[in-house]
Amino acid sequence: QVTLVESGGGLVQPGGSLTLACAASGFTFSAYGMNWYRQAPGKEREWVATITANADSTNYDNHVKGRFTISRDNTKSTVYLQMNSVIPEDTAVYYCKVDVWSRGLITYWGQGTQVTVSS
Repeated sequence: QVTLVESGGGLVQPGGSLTLACAASGFTFSAYGMNWYRQAPGKEREWVATITANADSTNYDNHVKGRFTISRDNTKSTVYLQMNSVIPEDTAVYYCKVDVWSRGLITYWGQGTQVTVSS
């Protein structure tokens, strides 16, 4: 059973930093790319960042490029999102996502962690 559990969200002031974590289980973590998404109130869920299985490549949405860093620790089956220089527009529920091959490609989401940027 694939499980993704996000943690690390909370209230942070503009300009501050926060690190999110997503602990994965139920699949071969080191074989799959991992993704972070976010959903702000009243808006659709949007892609934030992706990291390949062996961490040799990362990609970011333009809104977070240069401020956020995605990383992973395959020994801990965990993917991270380091958020720096946060702005109020970063306020959202943050989700991790993986697409796992199991007699077809199946998408799994975590339950999300709330990040609120406010003074």
